[in-house]
Amino acid sequence: MAASGSEALRGVACAVGAYLIWGLTPVYWKALQAVPAIEILGHRAVWSAVFLILLLWLFRQLATARAAFADVRTMLPLVVTTTLISVNWFIFIWGVNAGHLLQVSLGYYINPLVNVLLGIVFLREKLRPWQAFAVLLATAGVLTFAIDLGVFPWISLALAFTFGFYGLVRKVMPVEPLVGLAVETVLMAPIALVFLAYLAVENAAAAPGLDPAGWVLLILVGVVTALPLLLFTAGAKRLRYATIGLLQYIGPTGHFVLAVFVYDEPFTQTHLITFSCIWSALILYSWDATRSHRQSLAAQPPE
Repeated sequence: MAASGSEALRGVACAVGAYLIWGLTPVYWKALQAVPAIEILGHRAVWSAVFLILLLWLFRQLATARAAFADVRTMLPLVVTTTLISVNWFIFIWGVNAGHLLQVSLGYYINPLVNVLLGIVFLREKLRPWQAFAVLLATAGVLTFAIDLGVFPWISLALAFTFGFYGLVRKVMPVEPLVGLAVETVLMAPIALVFLAYLAVENAAAAPGLDPAGWVLLILVGVVTALPLLLFTAGAKRLRYATIGLLQYIGPTGHFVLAVFVYDEPFTQTHLITFSCIWSALILYSWDATRSHRQSLAAQPPE
């Protein structure tokens, strides 16, 4: 059933809010640049676990989370998703603070097309001709980047594929987003605590040198992690899938704007060709998906 106008408006507001936060998070990680990415990841796991446990208590889902821990068939896939999202978070933070935000942006532009590829391979989904052409166009863009610059875009592809496989596994699991993310961060937290304790004992931790504002930023990484997910979930419940698909490009567009216009990363002709291929592929794929959705609605008999 289609959402009412007011519900759809709330859905758009929630989804746009989520993608704006994701698009602006490089500013957050840049503010913590004095702390190595692996140490930031440790704090992110710990403080996210604390915040998400509070949310589980607030939304009365602690019992659901405990049930997930007790179910081996649920826990094994969650161990896989925990590994994937940990790697994704680390590469994202490292890429931003190492001056590779354009590659980060490219990765999240590629991600929807990687999802298409994974859907074909693992879910036996079919591509229409225009969709297949869009995937080939995006592939040409990535190959142009690798050949012309002589740099394999491993950051982009690692981000796209880790998040793509993460989404694929979570898609086939009967676990709510909040509960799943809480379990994942709780699985990360003990390892993160041991690592942070080791750094402290060896006097190798950078966090103790932060000023109070820096510590506030570290502690609030839990909020930065969970808030956009909650907004996204609220938006997805109120909007058509096609609408969510179009809004998702707000995030990498934010990364791109920050990289070029705020952090002055070099944007060469090769970058222009690559991004043009990716943008064209996304526009083409989105157009075809929207057209197909409208045709399927028109073909449905009136109630």
